[in-house]
Amino acid sequence: MSMKKYRTWRVLLVLYLLLVIRVIVFKYPLEDLKAIVAGWRQDVIWEGLESANFTLFRTIRMYICYYDRLNSFENLFGNVLIFVPCGILYPLAFPGKKNFLLFLSAVLILVSGIELFQLFSAFGAFDVDDILLNCLGAGIGYGCTVLWAKISECIAKS
Repeated sequence: MSMKKYRTWRVLLVLYLLLVIRVIVFKYPLEDLKAIVAGWRQDVIWEGLESANFTLFRTIRMYICYYDRLNSFENLFGNVLIFVPCGILYPLAFPGKKNFLLFLSAVLILVSGIELFQLFSAFGAFDVDDILLNCLGAGIGYGCTVLWAKISECIAKS
């Protein structure tokens, strides 16, 4: 693959990540975001800590138990699906760096950063289950890309 093609994949990866930040962090209308910033005080951190979920599988269990009363499907699968493109674009953008653990570490840092920003900014709610589901989605995308590359390679050899 040419360097120009790698550059295109890298630009798409950056644009995708900007879109993810827009959708996850800055999801509220601009007026609401301005109101959040205007009303921000130090005790916002304490409020965020009180509403945060630091217990793994708590939110996932809740969505499964109350699947008929909550928007469970959208929350569970949405948190997985939103990061699948990350797992697809990364190996295409950086084909020489196909180390899954390095990739997963980078995604974990990115997602944790988003969640921590939500915790301290009041632009959302911190949930450790979101970190798990987002990383799962990225891993699924990565696995699909690697599998597709292997299948393509086998087809090309035959």
